[in-house]
Amino acid sequence: MTMDEFNSVVELLGALLIDPRTVLLFALLTIAAVSDYRTYKIPNWLTASGLAIGLIYSVATPPSLHTGFLWALGGVLLGFVMMLPLYVLKAMGAGDVKLMAMVGSFLGAADTFNAVILTFVVGGIAALAFALSNKALARLVCNVKNIVQVLMLSAIGGIRPDVAIDARKSVGRLPYGISISFGTMGYVVARQLGYL
Repeated sequence: MTMDEFNSVVELLGALLIDPRTVLLFALLTIAAVSDYRTYKIPNWLTASGLAIGLIYSVATPPSLHTGFLWALGGVLLGFVMMLPLYVLKAMGAGDVKLMAMVGSFLGAADTFNAVILTFVVGGIAALAFALSNKALARLVCNVKNIVQVLMLSAIGGIRPDVAIDARKSVGRLPYGISISFGTMGYVVARQLGYL
């Protein structure tokens, strides 16, 4: 470990101690991941209270570039809007969409965008690993191809997509809250360490 990396780690630990917003976010994400793993559900009390905490914290802290109601609201809206299409396609549950909106209240719009992108990467890797472990990679590829085709045709035709994957062709259920948690926490840590 170089001196710069060591300083970055110390800076990260200091930021976690000084700014309880990150600690709260990580705690909420951990609870959501465990709940999603056990029950395939992310409770509304968790996302609603987390959203409220994120908004209140942003309003209650001294003004800066990374606080304020509009800053937090921008993150909420972006997190919600970026995940909503996957809910409409039945590729994820409503709890996942609400969880990413909650994340937005802590990160603001710019960081929420990056956290969602990293979440998609983590989710894609998890889906591939899940399909490989269940010997269902061919079904996964076929399902993705069908979804992309329907989306393209719907976009060209200007109609609402109607994508329903037959349960017999489904690869299985993947608790996406885990991907959201790992993707978001990974982004926050990587940003603090200067990797992003």
